[in-house]
Amino acid sequence: MFKKRHPTVGSRPGTLVISSDALPPVINLMRYSSQGPAIERRIEHATELNEPFPEQTVTWIDIQGFGDHDVMKLIGERFGLHPLMLEDVINVPHRPKAEVYNDQLLLIINMILTSEETIVEIEQVSIVLGKNYVITFQDRPGDVLDPIRNRIRLETAPIRQHQADFLAYAIADTIVDAYYPALELLGDKLEDLEEEVVASPTTKLLHELNRLKNRLVNFRRAVWPQREAINSLIRDHHLLVSEPVRIHFRDVYDHCVQTSEVVEMYRDMVTGMLNTYLTSIANRTNDVMKVLTIVATIFIPLTFIAGIYGMNFQHMPELSTRWGYPIVWVVMLLIAGGMLYFFRKQGWLGGDGDED
Repeated sequence: MFKKRHPTVGSRPGTLVISSDALPPVINLMRYSSQGPAIERRIEHATELNEPFPEQTVTWIDIQGFGDHDVMKLIGERFGLHPLMLEDVINVPHRPKAEVYNDQLLLIINMILTSEETIVEIEQVSIVLGKNYVITFQDRPGDVLDPIRNRIRLETAPIRQHQADFLAYAIADTIVDAYYPALELLGDKLEDLEEEVVASPTTKLLHELNRLKNRLVNFRRAVWPQREAINSLIRDHHLLVSEPVRIHFRDVYDHCVQTSEVVEMYRDMVTGMLNTYLTSIANRTNDVMKVLTIVATIFIPLTFIAGIYGMNFQHMPELSTRWGYPIVWVVMLLIAGGMLYFFRKQGWLGGDGDED
């Protein structure tokens, strides 16, 4: 089920709700400019962020874990984060959106983590864009952003020639691009199940289809609202997003639309396979019932004959006939054989039946 941490009823707006199992925050800082090596360091205490950020540089602060209320409050005060913005960041999961708070832009987007065989989890990533800095929030460690970090470490990387808004775009683009490996995993799983649903429909297969359908529902819930969030960055002229970066966001929007369409296609495929499964089970049941009906039909005349000569009347001339017993057997076998031939001729026993 979709559960969200939320304040108690009547709490003032901006109240932070931190789960008891939330991990302590791990803060990493990465600073770069168009020249010179990038600076990377672990922030041991939030007060280290109070130092002013140098001009002509871009600072990326990555925060993983919300388990310390005081630290999160200090970060909010240091960067002047609006209480409602901080609430949306910490009280996860939240619907993807893009909102402006004074001189900051908040973009909430969903990240999908995968392993070699399956989708691990869907996690919210909140991106706060300021004048010369970007802050990313996620409630658990692990992300798909290492390619960006590696690009920043290269002094000749094009990303280092741009401002903070381009870094925010690169983060969103990388997160959306990570949907494709997840879709590939789901597509491979669908192909395997598609072959199995016709060849050997089982209860285990039905459970797999339902599990896959639920996974696609969660995937759609994660991806679908992001189209509007990204589109708002393109449609609305935010001062923090330059025109060249807005053009780049169009590509992110196209990827969101494409992944949404693929998810819808996969959902239709799963629905079709569920219908095929039910049809296969119904056909198998019909085949069993057909065999049982044919067997019962064959024994109806045989039972009739056996019943006639089992009534034990005294005046039944056939009972005293020397060849009466074998004659009855021959008649019964002829009847059974004739009926089997007729059923076979009609195609009810696997034959092609009469062709018109």
